[in-house]
Amino acid sequence: MKVLKYILDFYLNGSIHVALSCYALIRITFHVFHIQYDESMALFGFFGTIVGYNFVKYDVLVRVQKRKIGNQLKIIAVLSFISLFLVGYYFFQLTRITQIVSIVIFLITALYTLPFFPNRRNARNWAGVKIYIVAVCWVGATLVLPLINAEIPFSSDFFIKCIQRFVLVFVLVLVFEIIDLANDDPHLQTVPQTIGVKRTKILGLLLLIPFWGLEVFVSTFYYHDAFINLIMIFILMLFIVFANPNRSKYYTSFWVESVPIFWWLMITFL
Repeated sequence: MKVLKYILDFYLNGSIHVALSCYALIRITFHVFHIQYDESMALFGFFGTIVGYNFVKYDVLVRVQKRKIGNQLKIIAVLSFISLFLVGYYFFQLTRITQIVSIVIFLITALYTLPFFPNRRNARNWAGVKIYIVAVCWVGATLVLPLINAEIPFSSDFFIKCIQRFVLVFVLVLVFEIIDLANDDPHLQTVPQTIGVKRTKILGLLLLIPFWGLEVFVSTFYYHDAFINLIMIFILMLFIVFANPNRSKYYTSFWVESVPIFWWLMITFL
């Protein structure tokens, strides 16, 4: 059991699971916009997520807090270095405009982590900003980049899907913020810190209404996809309702982050 737990913790701590969620959302974008599978784009997103998330998670521990690097963190560092190499490889397989937009997304991620401005903390610590930065980066990486790389013009469907994807990530982050309420710095002014857990849950549930409702305005509306979205909304509702600060870290780091993976699998096999 200890070995299995170590493997699971490495899988989660090394950001492989969240990277798989990013990959799943990119595959969903391919499905929605009828884009032929693009390995370079999909794996660029997968390995880029590993690099970006590990950079965000461990930069403070190593650079600022000078924490001692344990064996697992050393392995994660190796994983991140290999992923960085692969990100570079797939980066040069993308179109020029995709490369430029991906650099912009990277700069936003760096702003989220590093204190660029004198006497100012990084964007991750700016009051009330974190959830919006995370949502924008995910929309950019999983929706905007694939469409740009496939040279598909922006249409009304694109903007509808951007709103839906933003709402999805926003709701998922709300669950994370509820679970992390006891550990988050009060100055962050996360949504649960600002309006309380109960109202945060109500907000998350209400946001699921436009998330599903916007689907009927998509020009390529499919009952099959709408039904799958409804199943996913039901799963999200359960995660929101049962979220509380006493939940295990696996509640969010594994189960909640699995939602995009479940969604992709349902689209693929149902």
